[in-house]
Amino acid sequence: MKDGHVHTSFCPHGTKDSLDDYIQRALQLGYTEITFAEHAPLPEGFIDPTPMKDSAMRYEDLESYFQSIEKAKGRYSGKIKINTGFEIDFIEGYEIQTANFLNEFGPRLDDAVLSVHFLKNPAGKYDCLDYSPDKFGEMVKEYGSAENIHQHYYQTVLKSIRTDLGPYKPKRIGHLTLANKFRLKYPVAQECTDEIIEILETVAKHGYELDYNGAGTAKPLCREPYPPDWVIREAKKLGIRLVYGSDAHQAKELGQGLDRMETKK
Repeated sequence: MKDGHVHTSFCPHGTKDSLDDYIQRALQLGYTEITFAEHAPLPEGFIDPTPMKDSAMRYEDLESYFQSIEKAKGRYSGKIKINTGFEIDFIEGYEIQTANFLNEFGPRLDDAVLSVHFLKNPAGKYDCLDYSPDKFGEMVKEYGSAENIHQHYYQTVLKSIRTDLGPYKPKRIGHLTLANKFRLKYPVAQECTDEIIEILETVAKHGYELDYNGAGTAKPLCREPYPPDWVIREAKKLGIRLVYGSDAHQAKELGQGLDRMETKK
């Protein structure tokens, strides 16, 4: 069993659980493989719009991050396959900087996820889509409706798939339906079915994978995985590989939502 989306203590908005805490928990769950996909440093020149500026790890910590995972690989050799990875943010307008980062550090990665968290809003500034229910409510006012946010999110995800980010671009698309994180408080009258189907068709065309992200099941205003069951069924029709990811930011979150995936096999 692989968990392809796990965070670490290098994440400023996570916990101080050690790599050993995560790996020991993974072994308890019967994992055979784990990818530490920490939030890569944000592109050069991009200003984190969150209040604490804590969305991603710092550039200064990169070498320590790589070295820590290499040491863990040695400690657990023969017990579990450990992958050095990143969760890369696709940010509209920062494609060149992101490609440059991947060209520099991509050779050191075993695995990676490409995700959208930040949207360029109608005023030309950036919002963090999944920061908080209150922030999402402010975005609803800026965009005119929750539906408009969802549409813009899926348009941005589609751009992330189609954009050339160089030879080290991640081949797995992270939490495809993250726009649903606050769906129980900000429901949409109609889901962006056409946009999602177009994304799936594009993923299939490029031979990419999807992150089956269990974190949404634990979010009180979501209570479903990213993506939900109907999207999974459509993805499987297209032959798209789904890779489970807990998106754990603390060791105890490993395995969250996994039972939902197992029932869909």
